[in-house]
Amino acid sequence: MVRKGDNLSKIRVLIVDDHPVFRQGICDVVETDPDINVVGQAADGEVAIEMAYDLMPDVILMDINLPTINGLQVTRKIKSVMPETKVVVITGYDDAEQVFHALRAGASAYCPKDVTPESLVKTIHSVRDGYYAVGEKTMTHEDVMRWIEEKVGRLAGSPVSSVEDADDLFIPLSPREMEILEHVTRGLSNKEIAYKLGISHQTVKNHMTAILRKLRVDDRTQAAVYALRRGWVRLDQVAA
Repeated sequence: MVRKGDNLSKIRVLIVDDHPVFRQGICDVVETDPDINVVGQAADGEVAIEMAYDLMPDVILMDINLPTINGLQVTRKIKSVMPETKVVVITGYDDAEQVFHALRAGASAYCPKDVTPESLVKTIHSVRDGYYAVGEKTMTHEDVMRWIEEKVGRLAGSPVSSVEDADDLFIPLSPREMEILEHVTRGLSNKEIAYKLGISHQTVKNHMTAILRKLRVDDRTQAAVYALRRGWVRLDQVAA
């Protein structure tokens, strides 16, 4: 008989953040709960993917602003292979539009980095049980859909009558589009990006058109600022 608190019944958690002190702090906080076991810690996106496939955690606590691959890309890749694993995004970039991008990438919860220990532990249990959590709110899937309709309507500046309308406004960037956006933030021209990625100049232009439409911005500069402000691309990577 498996008792509450035994290793076999514990929620297996992987922590992904590039700041070692913050990672350890989160680890110390969540392991105060006898039903949670931190099985690993990762400092960048690529390592996080490898560890997730290897450790098969129940819940991943994910930062967005990561080296190598940002947290939204990591979430999408992990969820495509491990749909039962729940992802809790923990980030300092806290706005409704960012929440929507996280949910669309496959996250089940979105918490600011100043989340209280009690709320974080509660969120881990909630997502493990199949719920969603945004801030202090625990929601069902239907609740999340209603929240999206309400929030996206406000962001768009006009009513949104359905989730399909919301999807049209906030389609996630594809892996290739995210890669091109990263190069844009580094100041590369379309021609330079095409050469670097081994694709045609026209293909890059087509992707850029899609990026601008999905982010609802007017030009490359605005797209770069959008990515930097939300931690999709790190400033140290831009300078590299």
